[in-house]
Amino acid sequence: MGFFNTLAQWLGMKKKNANVIVIGLDNSGKSTILNKLKPEESKRHDIVPTIGFNVEKFMTKALSFTAFDMSGQGRYRNLWEHYYRECHGIIFVLDSSDKIRMSVAKDELNMLLNHADIVSRRLPILFFANKMDLRDALSSVKCSNMLEVEKIRDKPWHICASNAHTGEGLEEGVNWLTDQLKVVINQ
Repeated sequence: MGFFNTLAQWLGMKKKNANVIVIGLDNSGKSTILNKLKPEESKRHDIVPTIGFNVEKFMTKALSFTAFDMSGQGRYRNLWEHYYRECHGIIFVLDSSDKIRMSVAKDELNMLLNHADIVSRRLPILFFANKMDLRDALSSVKCSNMLEVEKIRDKPWHICASNAHTGEGLEEGVNWLTDQLKVVINQ
């Protein structure tokens, strides 16, 4: 069966798989974003806070994604690092209306970027500045300034304003990530 899988992949009939970790502080909208990206028949109607992690799958025209939806609660954030080694890319979700905890998100991002399994790899990082529909939401530019993402020079990154409930901004971000991952996976 391996020959046929290889042939199908070579002919473009089988999608390559990309592993991504989806991280961010609790209540930023990680699970809601992933639910919106899943096929209609596998969507959940009740989104509850993630305890530990969940594995979700979704596809684009070019890639099949396995997303590790990591809990953002403080006591579970140490689990993130167990998934760094096997990931091809990172989705970092921000609650753009939570100005108070933006510094906590910045600290978590810095710990991620300095981790031994991440620091020397050129992993693409997609930031979703989520909850843009809320009145007090910061713009994606303001979020990127607060996180100081312009200092990330050794990894491709992109920030998108998003609304997980309506899906606004999700396609743009996932298309960017797909383009980046096609390069990473083919190496």
